[in-house]
Amino acid sequence: MRGLPVIILSNNDGCAIARSDEAKALGIKMGAPWFKIQHLQDEAGLVALSANFELYGDISDRMMSLAAGLGHRQEIYSIDESFVDVTGIPGDLVERSRKIRARILQWTGIPTCIGIGSTKTLAKLANAIAKSAERKPGSYPVHHGQICHLGVLSPQDLADLLQATEVGDVWGVGRKIGAQLREGGIHTALDLQRMDPATAKTGWSVVLEKTVRELNGVPCISFDEAPSDKQQIACTRSFGHAVTELRDLEEAITEFACRAAEKLRRQNSQAGQVLAFIRTSPFRKEAQYSKSAVFPLQSPSNDSANLTEAALAVLHVIYKRGFKYAKAGVMLMGLQPVGHHQFTLDLEPNELTNNPNRIRLMQALDSVNGRYGRGALKLASAGTAGEHRLWQMKQQRKTPGYTTRWEGLAEVR
Repeated sequence: MRGLPVIILSNNDGCAIARSDEAKALGIKMGAPWFKIQHLQDEAGLVALSANFELYGDISDRMMSLAAGLGHRQEIYSIDESFVDVTGIPGDLVERSRKIRARILQWTGIPTCIGIGSTKTLAKLANAIAKSAERKPGSYPVHHGQICHLGVLSPQDLADLLQATEVGDVWGVGRKIGAQLREGGIHTALDLQRMDPATAKTGWSVVLEKTVRELNGVPCISFDEAPSDKQQIACTRSFGHAVTELRDLEEAITEFACRAAEKLRRQNSQAGQVLAFIRTSPFRKEAQYSKSAVFPLQSPSNDSANLTEAALAVLHVIYKRGFKYAKAGVMLMGLQPVGHHQFTLDLEPNELTNNPNRIRLMQALDSVNGRYGRGALKLASAGTAGEHRLWQMKQQRKTPGYTTRWEGLAEVR
């Protein structure tokens, strides 16, 4: 699909949430409703695909494992970004980066950009420059495309790049702060670099102070400050079709609770509270209803059955007949690391909490689903109707799971 205008659609194939450069050139905005742009299929050859998160996650893992070869340590920042520590790596880092980039492209088909700097903020800036220099001719000197190493530039060349960068494009500067900085005469990354750090701290925050220092080559954000574990974990979905029956909602809530529990175990945490909600669509001209409630657990848990039981208990309290539900979800709150126990008087201990057999069962559940695909093992209350249920998302344009499902493997002739 190289050279074609391609977009990825949101849940239920509603809006454009990712666009290729060719799609952007057609004037397609982020979040554009599909029904308003679908005429471009015939008029401009637009290709629209449903999101395939399972595939994206697998490809991301493959890409990250290759990117890790750049240096000593790796901190995965998001599904498509990571920081790699190259301190002390001998030789030409630009040439090393080109080889890693070529390997990622050959082995996964994913084009990447690499930015090198003495701090995380400068590395992020270098990465943005590498991307823009390749994709937006005239934005930066073309030789910075794909690979940009700020550490080998002269002070004047570095200043020129900072001068060409809007202050709002600097990592750590949000839209609101960016507007305030521009009002104060700080328009470029160079202006921000030259700001007094103390002024940044008193006028805005310690975060902006760190940004200023990092732009000056002073590391303030170390690898030890990896993104902290989430304080809340949620799994919510809009339904592909209106749902009215309690049994259908039970299946959806079960699946959402189990997915959230899996994420909870992955970060080695337990939840003390479970919130569940259901709601109708505010965009439909029909009776409206929205309700949520919280179930406090007697003891913190990350057991799928325990958390699902609590979520279903909430559902049975808040459910009302006669409404067409369009969305539901489960949120786990009151998170704490496993091993940090909140003791309460429990005259009838829950056999699902901190039971060694249950812990091993959850480990087996995650292991089997990790190997054979999500849903290979699940709770009975999730139902057995396969993937064609009312509450399942519409994904009529979903690509095959080329690397995640046997039936999606490419056929070679």
